[in-house]
Amino acid sequence: MRRTTKYPVSGANSLWQIYKTVSFWKVLKNVIVIQIGRYTPFLAVKNWLYRTFLRMKIGEKTALAFMVMPDIMFPEKIQIGRNCIIGYNTTILAHEYLIDEYRLGDVMIGDEVMIGANSTVLPGVVIGDRAVVAAGTVVHKDVPAGAFVAGNPMQIIYTKEEMERRKDHSHE
Repeated sequence: MRRTTKYPVSGANSLWQIYKTVSFWKVLKNVIVIQIGRYTPFLAVKNWLYRTFLRMKIGEKTALAFMVMPDIMFPEKIQIGRNCIIGYNTTILAHEYLIDEYRLGDVMIGDEVMIGANSTVLPGVVIGDRAVVAAGTVVHKDVPAGAFVAGNPMQIIYTKEEMERRKDHSHE
């Protein structure tokens, strides 16, 4: 189960009421910073922008590829470890707005994680150290450390132990 906090709303759907939950000025600033970052070809500059203006926690030598889309409303709820690769056009969400409620959840991505292009990481998940997420995956639950996951719905293709056995056999 994802770790999200639910906030009920009444009347219009929760997205219609967005500026009751987050400041318009915060969202505007985040959109501008993220749009600059999405197109910035300099990884160190992108990380500095996101750490400084969005309060994201991003480890050293982590690479957010071209067009990666962090959450525009609550980017401070995203933590990415060191030496990770977040693939092209991946979306990392820390919120979900539904008809009768909205939900917020921290996203924790470990060290040396590789997330393939066009993946979506949903709020409230933890991706363990050295995990590999295949391109196009919807990460809707936690990913164990060292696992290889893929698909929609996401499935574990190999556990850390199975991956290690495969590496051992390939060297024989």
